[in-house]
Amino acid sequence: MTATTWGRRDFLRAAAAAGLAGIAPKSANAEPAPETTRIRVGKVPSICIAPQFVAEDLLRAEGFSDIQYVTWGGGVGGLSGTRELGAGQLDITMNFAAPLVVGLDREATISVLAGIHTGCFELFATQKIRTITDLKGKRVNVLALESAQHIFLASIATSVGLDPRRDIEWVTRPGAEAKLLLADGKIDAYLGFPPDPQELRAKHIGHVVLNSATDRPWSQYFCCMVAANREFTQKNPIATKRALRAIIKGSEICATDPDRGAKAYLDQGFATSPEHARQALREIPYGHWREYNPEDTLRFYALRLREAGMVNSPPQKIISHGTDWHALDQLRQELKV
Repeated sequence: MTATTWGRRDFLRAAAAAGLAGIAPKSANAEPAPETTRIRVGKVPSICIAPQFVAEDLLRAEGFSDIQYVTWGGGVGGLSGTRELGAGQLDITMNFAAPLVVGLDREATISVLAGIHTGCFELFATQKIRTITDLKGKRVNVLALESAQHIFLASIATSVGLDPRRDIEWVTRPGAEAKLLLADGKIDAYLGFPPDPQELRAKHIGHVVLNSATDRPWSQYFCCMVAANREFTQKNPIATKRALRAIIKGSEICATDPDRGAKAYLDQGFATSPEHARQALREIPYGHWREYNPEDTLRFYALRLREAGMVNSPPQKIISHGTDWHALDQLRQELKV
């Protein structure tokens, strides 16, 4: 069996799985062709964004012939990646909700299009840290200041009365080094995005203080959302809708066939244990894009981040200036939601 034959069969099997998950088949030929056949999609090591890697074949079916996965934000994403999206260095990507809010507050020219899945990050700590309030005066590792980890944890700290600017000593080390520092007790906590939590649990490093996939209120809001360059959406509304549909279908495939999602992620060349990747895809709550209101997510993080001193704009300004729900509203009707 050739690699080409296998890929085609695998795609058909995944598409069928998406149909069983509630995606009603609809021919892309029934719509006008996309205004552009090129689409540039973000690429970072977090397995949370696997749906857009799964979406590669779906994007081709939507009429895109030039599909580019672009490493962005120094391979970390977060706020720096949001700036790059606004600058037109890529067209559309999944990103974490909190950095999108900060970017919009700083007038990044992006439009948030939809939510994809709820929580995925986990806070690991040494045994002396039992609650979020115990982080006061402690050393907490994030990949960089204003990274997704830093912004998310700042919003969490604020929710329990801590001032993230004064009460936490932020340490910035790469993930691989941070995990070793946590194991040696040289830092007190580390916020990990998949597949980091799976690796830390397997190696019995630290313990989980907070799991955003299961712990309220974080589990009630989107973690990853889809955002696009604003000029791209304005010039290419059909292409925007087609690309969003492919990513949403990719998320349904990840929900029903996590091994397919793990393979698509690993095929991007990330140095991750295949077993940890598969476990992460089984644990991330994909397939819930229908059930939550993306505006509620932006409002929630805007309020928390205003308290943290990282956002100045009121939530409604961020929502009114930084979102475009037209494609999502159409897809809700089309996909019989």
